[in-house]
Amino acid sequence: MAAALEALGALAQESRLAAFRLLVQRGPDGLAAGQIAERLDIPPATLSFHLGQLGQAGLVTSTRSGRSIVYAADYKGMDRLMGFLYDNCCQGACVPASGVRRARKKGER
Repeated sequence: MAAALEALGALAQESRLAAFRLLVQRGPDGLAAGQIAERLDIPPATLSFHLGQLGQAGLVTSTRSGRSIVYAADYKGMDRLMGFLYDNCCQGACVPASGVRRARKKGER
């Protein structure tokens, strides 16, 4: 539950949610920090803080590419959050938008 709270807390801020949405839409290749800052019109230092919060929450990854840092959505982290919400909030009573119910792994509640 602590990981879900941290992820939801990270997404509960407008700039972080915008950055996360942009990275999810961008796909696994991600974007360089400068490109994110430009597209969202966020100062680089402020963006760095927000991306750090998303990374700490397990929602984005970062890799160095030359002099740039490239950020990408962490789809496994996103899946863990969605699984938590599905299992603990819906308690199996709702069907995700995809229409596919998530199979629980052995030992999961």
